[in-house]
Amino acid sequence: MKKIEEIRLPEELRYSADHEWVRPEGDLARVGLTDYAQDQLGDIVYVELPSVGAHIAQGAVFATVESVKSVSECYLPLSGEVAAVNAPLSEDPVLLNQSPYGDGWMILLKPDNPAAFPRLLTAEAYRARLKGEA
Repeated sequence: MKKIEEIRLPEELRYSADHEWVRPEGDLARVGLTDYAQDQLGDIVYVELPSVGAHIAQGAVFATVESVKSVSECYLPLSGEVAAVNAPLSEDPVLLNQSPYGDGWMILLKPDNPAAFPRLLTAEAYRARLKGEA
């Protein structure tokens, strides 16, 4: 496992305490699993994503990720409607390990309240939280 200092946390993203990241893209928000989370899980072997069009509340489970170590639920950082899912993850779940902030994204969300984005954790605040967990 990586040391906290080795975890990649792009500054332009916001983070949840549950280890998901959010990147605003116009009216939408791209959501995925952080580098820390994928590192803790180990080799990911299965990903279950929601249906396009599903409305999911903030804090509700939006995906399930299975690794060789465990099965984990992913919690949505913002309420909204699923606009798209990363279908290649179904065939190639290791994308979450290889590129958590790129090809390993999970869903594209149409947030109910885009103004909630700034209330998520900054990279600095998320890193500080991780240091508290370590």
